[in-house]
Amino acid sequence: MEDEDTGKAIGMASNSAEDLEMDYLEDEEDVNRDEEDGNGEEDGDDVFTLTFHGEMNPLDLTEDDAFGVQPYQKFERLEYEALAAKKRKQLNDCPLDGSAKKARQEDEFQRKVDELMGGMVMWKKSKAMKKKGRKRGSRNKLSPEVTKKLGEANIFYAKRQYEQAIPILKAVIMLAPNLSETYHTLGLVYEEIGDKRKAMNFYMLASHLAPKEHPSLWKRLVALSIEQGNTGMATYCLSKAIKADPEDLGLRFDRASLHVELGEYQKAAESYNQIVGLCPENVEARSMAAKMFNTCGQVEQSISILEDYIKERTSDPQWSLIDLLATILMENNEHFKALQQIEHARSIYCSKEQLPLSLSVKAGICHVHLGNIGQAEKLFMILQMKHNGDTTGLIAAVGNTFMNLGHYDSALKYYFLLKEIDQNGDGFLHMKIARCYLSLKDRRQAIAFFNRSLGTKAMEGDVDARLTLASLLLEEENKEDEVIKLLSPPEDFASTTDTSSMPLKPWWNNAKVKMQLARIYHSRGMLEDFVEAILPSVRETLFTESLNQKVRSKKRLSKSVLSERVKLLDNHHTDDVFRGFRPLAAPSELLKAFRAKKSLQKKAALKEERKAAVIAAGLDWHSDDSDEESRQQALREPPLPKLLKDDEHYQLILDLCKALASLQRYWEALEIINHSLKLADSAFPLEKKQELRSLGAQVAYNTTDPTSGYDCARFIVQQHPRSFAAWNCYYKVISRLENRLAKHVKFLHNMRCTHTDCVPPMIIFGHQLTNISQHQAAAREYLEAYKIMPDSSLINLCVGTALINLALGFRLQNKHQCLAQGFAFLFSNLRLSDSSQEALYNVGRACQHVGLVTLAVSYYEKVLEMRQKDYPLPKLPNEDSSIQETKKSGYCDLRREAAYNLHLIYKKSGSLDLARQVLKDHCTL
Repeated sequence: MEDEDTGKAIGMASNSAEDLEMDYLEDEEDVNRDEEDGNGEEDGDDVFTLTFHGEMNPLDLTEDDAFGVQPYQKFERLEYEALAAKKRKQLNDCPLDGSAKKARQEDEFQRKVDELMGGMVMWKKSKAMKKKGRKRGSRNKLSPEVTKKLGEANIFYAKRQYEQAIPILKAVIMLAPNLSETYHTLGLVYEEIGDKRKAMNFYMLASHLAPKEHPSLWKRLVALSIEQGNTGMATYCLSKAIKADPEDLGLRFDRASLHVELGEYQKAAESYNQIVGLCPENVEARSMAAKMFNTCGQVEQSISILEDYIKERTSDPQWSLIDLLATILMENNEHFKALQQIEHARSIYCSKEQLPLSLSVKAGICHVHLGNIGQAEKLFMILQMKHNGDTTGLIAAVGNTFMNLGHYDSALKYYFLLKEIDQNGDGFLHMKIARCYLSLKDRRQAIAFFNRSLGTKAMEGDVDARLTLASLLLEEENKEDEVIKLLSPPEDFASTTDTSSMPLKPWWNNAKVKMQLARIYHSRGMLEDFVEAILPSVRETLFTESLNQKVRSKKRLSKSVLSERVKLLDNHHTDDVFRGFRPLAAPSELLKAFRAKKSLQKKAALKEERKAAVIAAGLDWHSDDSDEESRQQALREPPLPKLLKDDEHYQLILDLCKALASLQRYWEALEIINHSLKLADSAFPLEKKQELRSLGAQVAYNTTDPTSGYDCARFIVQQHPRSFAAWNCYYKVISRLENRLAKHVKFLHNMRCTHTDCVPPMIIFGHQLTNISQHQAAAREYLEAYKIMPDSSLINLCVGTALINLALGFRLQNKHQCLAQGFAFLFSNLRLSDSSQEALYNVGRACQHVGLVTLAVSYYEKVLEMRQKDYPLPKLPNEDSSIQETKKSGYCDLRREAAYNLHLIYKKSGSLDLARQVLKDHCTL
């Protein structure tokens, strides 16, 4: 509990007063500034010493608190508080006019901080005020009891009886908490028994109690921190060790190396630069400083560090620094300056000794970039004459330079030199050779070296190389089987069940590989393989794009925008004549302002809750008003980023849906179509949307529930309200619905009202009324269509059947007149159809329906005398001709239907033999 209270005290001390928050920020900036200047170790003015008094238990500082705050972090906070107190004291010593009240408030705050610290005080001993030697009587005199216990503990330690020494040393700490030797001995004990974490914590206390007397302890702490992998503590201890022993360059090197390991390259560069300032002759520090500055983008600083050293040395050349300077200049495309530096070094240092090989090669590379190929080849002659394992890096650099600048023949010459050194060659070298041959249009050699490269373990997962090789093979004849094998998963993968050795994302799961493989399958008509290859990637892409669309739609206004809106409510003053009245603004603007005010209040309340929770947990509260709440969730990258944007991917979706329809996987096809249409933006061409909707309507007709395809059919009709083909597509989907959709009735009514002279919606509406036996309303719709198209055989048939059905009802008074009108329309249909088999059958069926069986028999007999040939079924707009509906021969012939109805008439009249003969002649297979 004391541990936790200490953490809370440290956390509360940093958040006790809002009016001092700026002071803290300024102090923190000063601390950071001191660190940038070398952590202030040279001046030695700010040395803080820890002193315990009161009832504080020093052992609490050797344990992590309940919130994971380590002891060194507690000391960092204590030093921070001490430095802040020092700054406030300096401000109070020279207060400005009217600041006395603020000074008293700061004194009161300091008193509360001291109380919360439980007696721990960090104070600064000024070096300027310190005199050499000690004051008389300043030596701490230990009590006899403490001296006795220390002696006993040392004896136990010498005898390696560590368990007996620990309680005695802890008792000494409670009696004399400011004695650093006790903590040091406890650290030694814990290190001997293997508890290095506790040893580090006791060493930390010993070092803080007497920091100037124990520089070796800080160095030991650095070694232990690095050994334990605690980089935060290692950095802290290194700064303290450097302050304790500023002359130790090894510590500074360790700190710089630690910054490099942590990726803090700017701090590493400054640390190495400090070493250069202390020891200008240190070549290693100067080289590392130049590298780090170059990594941070400070090229001029990097070059300056190296040039200053090289200009001052006219003898004993440091070729490594000259080489590094040339490399940095070349990396920044300063090849002329790099060549000048190399030539300058040659003229000064090479009167007796030869220029190093690496610099000669770099000079040649500079000549290549400057266009002096002949001069460069002279410098490269030594590589051709003497190439071995030591020169592989230089030869590769020359080959890469020629390749990058488009000199592929020269690049191949040096790549083959590398191949002579290593007969087997590696995958990267074979890849470079293949790309050179590809640029030289030598496809045969390019294919050979691509195959060698992909045959190595290092390059087998290179997707771009695999796709390039696949494109080359497709250009050759009869190479599709090789391409399929190249892009398919390896055979051993299908047989193995151990996935632990498999990479996280194998190359065969790459979307580009699957697309290329899918195109080959589709071109060869292998629809099942085509679907299995590309369907998962398309599904995942559509799902990912749906999630991304939701993220984009949930746009949150930033705090600055909300505050600007709230100003509308605050835009009136208390001394205004119109105070008490609402500000003049549009109602919509006022509504936005009130919502913005409510949102800001909610955010402020949430912020206060978080602040209270953090402070209660003993942590530091760092206010962040940088509109963090307005940051959106990270958008996920789909496997096929351009699926809905370019023609190639659109055709892929279309081919996939058609393939699914051909395989009778209708629901999957509709899923792809509907998701694609929902995600299509304004850049999606209208004709492509229409093509997808038409395909969706066709697929929907073949499903058990075509509701999913209804929207596609409706959209086609909206775009082409005068097209009979579009209405045929719409009605083909509607006719499959078991229950009428409410939106279908509403849509049909709107089309009837909008397009009053459009015939198809009248006919469809009449069909719907006929299905629910509302024959009078149906006849009215059919007659409206008849006024527009009186010569349509279909409309005449519909009017005739509606009037006959109406005549058979009970409420009609003039039944005979209605019946006669119905037959008149049927005979008009017979005339317009040129007495076709279908028209004759309809007349006979109507006569049978109203009881005129004698007339029905005559028309049925005429139907039996005719033979009707089969006609192809009409196709819907954009319907795929490859999707064929299987129909038996004779599906357009009505003789079987007519014979069956005729046998019913004979049977009802008692002529059973005649009825049996009709069935035998016309209805037997």
